Amino acid sequence: MKLMRVGPKGQERPTLVDAEGTIRDLSGVVPDFAGEGVSLEALDRIRALDPVTLPALPEGARIGACLASVPTFHCIGLNYAKHAAETGGKPPREPILFTKASSSLSGPNDAVILPPGSEKSDWEVELGVVIGKPCWQVSEADALSHIAGYCVVNDLSERAWQMKRGGQWVKGKSAPGYGPCGPWLVTADEVPDPQALGLSLDLNGKTVQDSDTSDMIFSVAEIISYMSHFMLLVPGDLIATGTPSGVGLGMEPKRFLRPGDSLALRVEGLGEQRQEIVAA
Repeated sequence: MKLMRVGPKGQERPTLVDAEGTIRDLSGVVPDFAGEGVSLEALDRIRALDPVTLPALPEGARIGACLASVPTFHCIGLNYAKHAAETGGKPPREPILFTKASSSLSGPNDAVILPPGSEKSDWEVELGVVIGKPCWQVSEADALSHIAGYCVVNDLSERAWQMKRGGQWVKGKSAPGYGPCGPWLVTADEVPDPQALGLSLDLNGKTVQDSDTSDMIFSVAEIISYMSHFMLLVPGDLIATGTPSGVGLGMEPKRFLRPGDSLALRVEGLGEQRQEIVAA
């Protein structure tokens, strides 16, 4: 299934995109897509509905974040071999874990407003993983069975805040609008192998990131199993699994986002995001 949230900011309604591409209204039938609303049991209840019985919505409405909120917005750093190399870092021996503020969530096509004082905002196309049932001490072999679905994430980053202000990376990752996700939450049954997905990002029409998830240092299964040995992952948690090479930080000369720039990013089978960059 492809699930999506549409409507003005703060008034989004949950929808289902049927096999013909028609947007079907789920509001009043299921809760919003957050927490237990994206548990495996909740998804089974949606799957049991006949889409034809749901009201059709016109196209053209704003697309909101595919999740209304997240218990925790987890991220994995330096998880693509070529990206680690371009930043001058060594491939990590264990997954690097950090978080983004949940308030950074935004729609996939919303404008990205550079925060006041931003000097080095950067782009990062990533595969997002949404947890569908509690994960605690799970094995790699069992890890993928805990996934509700997948989505496109842009892990936007203010590099000066991330790297020059001390402390944790969360400071450079969490500005409002720095976590676009969607357009769709694609359920796990439609993604048989998360390690075989192409992903790319265009800056002003030029492709700067072009890779696939086979370049991950730690697979999705490894990430979930590893994290579950330190924390309980719960339904609705979102994990951004790392970005491939081609970020502005890795360019020579370095290239960071400026007002007027445009981004287009996609993950195979999960849809596309488009964002315009505007000044504060």
